[in-house]
Amino acid sequence: QVQLVESGGGLVQPGGSLRLSCAASGFSFNTYAMNWYRQALGKERELVARISNSGRTTNYADSVKGRFTISRDNAKNTMYLQMDDLKPEDTAVYVCSAQRLWLGRADYWGQGTQVTVSS
Repeated sequence: QVQLVESGGGLVQPGGSLRLSCAASGFSFNTYAMNWYRQALGKERELVARISNSGRTTNYADSVKGRFTISRDNAKNTMYLQMDDLKPEDTAVYVCSAQRLWLGRADYWGQGTQVTVSS
């Protein structure tokens, strides 16, 4: 059974940091590109970052470049999103997904974890 389970969300002050984790099971994790998406209330779902199956290639949304870092540990079947210098506009549900094809669409989705940035 395929599962993607996010953790690490919470409430932080502007300028703070959080590290999200996405634990994967039930598929060949090291053959899938992995994504972090976010969706804020009233806004469209946004691709935040993507990492290739090997971890050698990463892409970031312009809004998070220089602040967020995506990584993965294939030995642990886990992907991470280190979020630094958080801003109120980063508030959203963050969802991880997996896709077999780099130029394809997500095949599997997690349930998401809430990140709230507020003073």
